[in-house]
Amino acid sequence: MNPEKLAKLQSQVRTGGKGTPRRKVKKPTKPVAKEDPKIASTLKQLNVQPIPDIEAISMFKEDGKVIGFTAPRLSANIHANTFVVAGKPEEKSPEQALSEMLSRMGGSLGPDSLSQLARLTEGFQGGASGAGDVDDDIPDLVASGEDVADSKTDLNAAD
Repeated sequence: MNPEKLAKLQSQVRTGGKGTPRRKVKKPTKPVAKEDPKIASTLKQLNVQPIPDIEAISMFKEDGKVIGFTAPRLSANIHANTFVVAGKPEEKSPEQALSEMLSRMGGSLGPDSLSQLARLTEGFQGGASGAGDVDDDIPDLVASGEDVADSKTDLNAAD
């Protein structure tokens, strides 16, 4: 074997300096998924218990956007009404979140539920487009409050 080639191979295999053992592959260490000790102690004080088998969580914000968590870690203390959601959040539009929810629930819903859900989404979409017509339900004011008060005092005086 060629000594130059052998020296080149030996230099590629050595991971440290002179006198260190030779390895063919330097394996990277995997980071251990460990929670912050402060968070862990706070969760212990809150007495929350982990809730397994949660596929997704969607939180609806007041501005209409949705925060979605896929495969979150959920812990809760039901008696104290305390819930802890841990995971990577994604901000989505309401339409996108609704379509994802329907795709996840599609197999478990029957035909009756699907038709009710379709009517509900039509009503939701119709309600959003007709939001400017809120004044239609409120009747117009025919008389002012002073006129009504005067007519009541006239009726009391007549008795």
